[in-house]
Amino acid sequence: MAELAAIGIVTRDMGEAVRFYRLLGIDVPDPDGDHLDVTLPNGLRLMWDTQELMKQLHTVWVEPTGHRTAFAFACDSPADVDALYRRIVEHGFRGGREPWDAFWGQRYAWVYDPDGNQIDLFAPLG
Repeated sequence: MAELAAIGIVTRDMGEAVRFYRLLGIDVPDPDGDHLDVTLPNGLRLMWDTQELMKQLHTVWVEPTGHRTAFAFACDSPADVDALYRRIVEHGFRGGREPWDAFWGQRYAWVYDPDGNQIDLFAPLG
Protein backbone atom coordinates (compact mmCIF):
# COMPACT_ATOMS: atom_id res chain seq x y z
CA MET A 1 0.00 0.00 0.00
CA ALA A 2 1.24 3.49 -0.82
CA GLU A 3 1.73 6.04 1.97
CA LEU A 4 1.09 9.76 1.62
CA ALA A 5 4.52 11.37 2.03
CA ALA A 6 4.19 14.82 0.47
CA ILE A 7 1.71 17.45 -0.70
CA GLY A 8 2.63 19.69 -3.62
CA ILE A 9 1.30 23.21 -4.05
CA VAL A 10 1.62 25.13 -7.31
CA THR A 11 2.07 28.84 -6.69
CA ARG A 12 1.91 32.04 -8.73
CA ASP A 13 4.25 33.84 -6.31
CA MET A 14 6.75 31.83 -4.30
CA GLY A 15 7.58 34.74 -1.99
CA GLU A 16 3.94 35.31 -1.04
CA ALA A 17 3.40 31.58 -0.52
CA VAL A 18 6.39 31.47 1.83
CA ARG A 19 5.14 34.54 3.71
CA PHE A 20 1.66 33.01 4.14
CA TYR A 21 2.77 29.57 5.31
CA ARG A 22 5.23 31.09 7.77
CA LEU A 23 2.23 32.81 9.41
CA LEU A 24 0.85 29.32 10.00
CA GLY A 25 4.04 28.45 11.87
CA ILE A 26 5.74 26.39 9.18
CA ASP A 27 9.50 26.93 9.05
CA VAL A 28 9.69 27.46 5.29
CA PRO A 29 13.16 28.24 3.91
CA ASP A 30 13.76 31.33 1.80
CA PRO A 31 12.91 30.72 -1.84
CA ASP A 32 15.81 29.96 -4.15
CA GLY A 33 14.41 28.91 -7.50
CA ASP A 34 11.23 27.31 -8.78
CA HIS A 35 10.89 24.60 -6.12
CA LEU A 36 11.15 24.29 -2.38
CA ASP A 37 10.06 21.84 0.21
CA VAL A 38 10.04 21.39 3.94
CA THR A 39 9.53 18.34 6.13
CA LEU A 40 7.01 18.95 8.89
CA PRO A 41 7.56 17.59 12.43
CA ASN A 42 5.13 14.74 11.66
CA GLY A 43 7.25 13.67 8.67
CA LEU A 44 4.90 14.91 5.94
CA ARG A 45 6.61 17.06 3.31
CA LEU A 46 5.08 20.23 1.87
CA MET A 47 6.42 21.23 -1.52
CA TRP A 48 5.92 24.38 -3.59
CA ASP A 49 6.52 24.71 -7.32
CA THR A 50 6.08 27.82 -9.44
CA GLN A 51 3.56 27.87 -12.24
CA GLU A 52 6.46 28.36 -14.65
CA LEU A 53 8.04 25.10 -13.53
CA MET A 54 4.74 23.26 -13.80
CA LYS A 55 4.29 24.50 -17.37
CA GLN A 56 7.76 23.16 -18.22
CA LEU A 57 7.07 19.77 -16.64
CA HIS A 58 3.47 19.39 -17.87
CA THR A 59 3.08 21.12 -21.22
CA VAL A 60 -0.74 20.94 -21.02
CA TRP A 61 -0.94 22.29 -17.44
CA VAL A 62 -3.48 25.07 -16.89
CA GLU A 63 -4.26 26.81 -13.63
CA PRO A 64 -7.29 25.21 -11.94
CA THR A 65 -10.32 27.27 -11.01
CA GLY A 66 -12.73 26.95 -8.13
CA HIS A 67 -12.15 25.13 -4.87
CA ARG A 68 -8.98 23.11 -5.44
CA THR A 69 -8.26 21.57 -2.08
CA ALA A 70 -8.28 22.36 1.62
CA PHE A 71 -5.58 21.97 4.24
CA ALA A 72 -6.65 21.77 7.88
CA PHE A 73 -4.37 23.13 10.60
CA ALA A 74 -5.00 22.18 14.23
CA CYS A 75 -4.60 25.00 16.73
CA ASP A 76 -4.00 24.60 20.47
CA SER A 77 -7.19 26.36 21.58
CA PRO A 78 -10.27 28.18 20.30
CA ALA A 79 -8.56 31.49 21.15
CA ASP A 80 -5.63 30.45 18.94
CA VAL A 81 -8.01 29.91 16.01
CA ASP A 82 -9.31 33.46 16.46
CA ALA A 83 -5.81 34.95 16.84
CA LEU A 84 -4.36 33.11 13.84
CA TYR A 85 -7.32 34.07 11.65
CA ARG A 86 -6.89 37.75 12.62
CA ARG A 87 -3.11 37.66 12.10
CA ILE A 88 -3.43 36.19 8.61
CA VAL A 89 -6.08 38.72 7.56
CA GLU A 90 -4.13 41.61 9.11
CA HIS A 91 -1.13 40.60 7.00
CA GLY A 92 -3.21 41.16 3.87
CA PHE A 93 -4.32 37.64 3.04
CA ARG A 94 -7.93 36.85 2.19
CA GLY A 95 -10.22 35.63 4.93
CA GLY A 96 -12.87 33.05 4.17
CA ARG A 97 -15.22 32.35 7.03
CA GLU A 98 -14.56 34.07 10.33
CA PRO A 99 -14.17 31.83 13.39
CA TRP A 100 -17.34 30.23 14.72
CA ASP A 101 -18.32 27.44 17.09
CA ALA A 102 -19.17 24.58 14.76
CA PHE A 103 -21.88 22.09 15.66
CA TRP A 104 -19.34 19.22 15.55
CA GLY A 105 -17.54 20.61 18.60
CA GLN A 106 -14.72 22.69 17.16
CA ARG A 107 -13.86 26.36 16.82
CA TYR A 108 -13.50 26.61 13.07
CA ALA A 109 -12.51 29.17 10.45
CA TRP A 110 -10.90 29.31 7.06
CA VAL A 111 -8.66 31.59 5.07
CA TYR A 112 -7.14 31.36 1.61
CA ASP A 113 -3.49 31.12 0.70
CA PRO A 114 -2.19 33.41 -2.08
CA ASP A 115 -3.17 30.84 -4.72
CA GLY A 116 -6.75 30.36 -3.55
CA ASN A 117 -6.26 27.12 -1.60
CA GLN A 118 -8.57 26.90 1.39
CA ILE A 119 -6.77 26.71 4.73
CA ASP A 120 -8.96 25.50 7.60
CA LEU A 121 -8.10 26.43 11.18
CA PHE A 122 -9.63 24.46 14.04
CA ALA A 123 -9.42 23.54 17.72
CA PRO A 124 -11.62 21.51 20.06
CA LEU A 125 -14.22 23.52 21.98
CA GLY A 126 -13.33 22.59 25.50
